[in-house]
Amino acid sequence: MKQIVVLGGGISGYGSAILAKKKGFGVFLSDAGRIADRYKAKLDEWGVPYEEGGHTEERILAASEVVKSPGIPDTAPIVCKIRAAGIPVISEMEFAGRYTGKARCICITGSNGKTTTTSLIYKIMRDAGVNAALGGNIGESFAYSVATGCYDWYVLELSSFQLDGMYDFRADVAVLTNITPDHLDRYDYCFQNYVDSKMHIIRNQHSRCAFVYSADDPVIAGELDKYDMRMRRLPFAAHTAVASGAGDAFLDPDGEFVARVGDRQVRIDTSRMKIRGLHNAYNAMAAALATLAAGVDPESIERSIYDFSPVEHRLEPAGERDGVQWINDSKATNVDSVWYALESMTRPVVWIAGGTDKGNDYEPLKAFAREKVHTLICMGVDNAKLVKEFTGVVPEVIDTSSLDEAMRAAQRAAREGDAVLLSPACASFDLFRNYEQRGELFKEWVRENILNTKQ
Repeated sequence: MKQIVVLGGGISGYGSAILAKKKGFGVFLSDAGRIADRYKAKLDEWGVPYEEGGHTEERILAASEVVKSPGIPDTAPIVCKIRAAGIPVISEMEFAGRYTGKARCICITGSNGKTTTTSLIYKIMRDAGVNAALGGNIGESFAYSVATGCYDWYVLELSSFQLDGMYDFRADVAVLTNITPDHLDRYDYCFQNYVDSKMHIIRNQHSRCAFVYSADDPVIAGELDKYDMRMRRLPFAAHTAVASGAGDAFLDPDGEFVARVGDRQVRIDTSRMKIRGLHNAYNAMAAALATLAAGVDPESIERSIYDFSPVEHRLEPAGERDGVQWINDSKATNVDSVWYALESMTRPVVWIAGGTDKGNDYEPLKAFAREKVHTLICMGVDNAKLVKEFTGVVPEVIDTSSLDEAMRAAQRAAREGDAVLLSPACASFDLFRNYEQRGELFKEWVRENILNTKQ
């Protein structure tokens, strides 16, 4: 019997273990940390053996194949030992993709915009009556959905870490929103390594597949000639002239775009969308092209795009009082995300940033910071790099070491007509479990200390 070992007991791991169990493999899950109670309950329900708080190397090294959760780096000692033993290491996507049957996959990646684009594509598919599941980096575990459901389409948000462990998996529709420096600490601080990872999204595509990508992104443009592009190419742009026989989308200066695939097209007036800003116009163009390629009716796509609301933690309004807007953009964990956030600001800004730096180059933010930000609140354990980079760029830079300290500093600095923007440009792990907790605590502080206090 083939022995599958799953490393990591989070949402990716528990789903992979359950799928392995359902397919009749011997399976064992190992996590160096603590497994959440809700995942342990599922593993117990399916009779999957597991361990937490450490790895039993003898049992792990007896595996035929290892499914590694994306949060575990290749440099982890146990992963190095597995590879040294010649045991294949794959991702949840590679493993689950073997068992999707006739179902097809829309896969979305990019440094920024992938969560909004994925959520919008999923809404369009579901609104159109398509039997679709949401998974990957958001939603349910892809593997768990494959194990327990029967779907016609899977809409999958894929991080670079998930793409790294894919070899034979194929995206029927691949969406690449952009490529900008991110997670360089996981790629030996080499941007090209990260770029190569993102380009895995088109691996194994053939002539019946579609590739949706930003023609405005210079990094993507520089990569296209390196690959065998047999798939239908569907570029979208706001600044670069695009023309593809298979289809394309272009945003005109009046804020309208036409997305076309073959002889089918949809026209969108971005001023009617609930999600605003150039970055969301890009996201909507990508979603329109992807769902047209999947066969969704243009009128249905139009209705869903206009009905779509902002994604939680991405330029999410948290409240307004005394003329000050509070905006939760906790999901902006890299420089490019913050660039789009600052680009969309129409008020003077009190900007809260900081956290675990991932090798950031803050230079692209300085023009917007000079133009729009009057106060930068640095929130993190070590803010020295942020303070150094923006002193002299922003009139006031304040160093804080906790959420409460940062929020009170922002409250003091904010004036009527301002926006207080939490857009960290960094990972959350120094003070928070993840960006979701950071965003939730931001919104909770605003509710308790701004919205629910007496005048």
